[in-house]
Amino acid sequence: MRPDGPNIRMIPEGDDRERLVCGACGYVVYDNPKVIVGAICGFGERTLLCRRGIEPQRGFWTMPVGYMELHETTEQGAQREVWEEAGARVEIDGLLAVYSIPEISQVHMIYRAHMLTPDFAAGPESLEVGLFAWDEIPWDDLAYPNVRWSLEYDRDMRGKSGFPPRGRPR
Repeated sequence: MRPDGPNIRMIPEGDDRERLVCGACGYVVYDNPKVIVGAICGFGERTLLCRRGIEPQRGFWTMPVGYMELHETTEQGAQREVWEEAGARVEIDGLLAVYSIPEISQVHMIYRAHMLTPDFAAGPESLEVGLFAWDEIPWDDLAYPNVRWSLEYDRDMRGKSGFPPRGRPR
């Protein structure tokens, strides 16, 4: 690839959509969806939530969630996000939901996890972190619809195993 790189928007031969292409060497940039990983984490009957310290949605509550990194499994990514955002160590129990969100070119993989200890602390991307009983969850201040979807499905599936991961509600 040349230093001036891909700078022509066109449909490459054999493709069906526009992409950025280098006019000099033909290199094609494939801009694909991002994978987001996270977990609904429980300790006893309480759920771990983080108040976002960064945009978008700074100040709103979410489960620990973020972009998957290279060379990690989705489960490892979810555990890492819980550690980075909430300072908690968890064990993954299973896949709770997969949300395909084409409007923002993302796929969210949300796991169920249980905290190994009641210890947690706000990471650099969180203003605060807390363990909430169901009736204490700040429902009006959730960052995104998938947070509510995940919390509700987790509650519906409590005590159950072998259930299918939930998709995006219609």
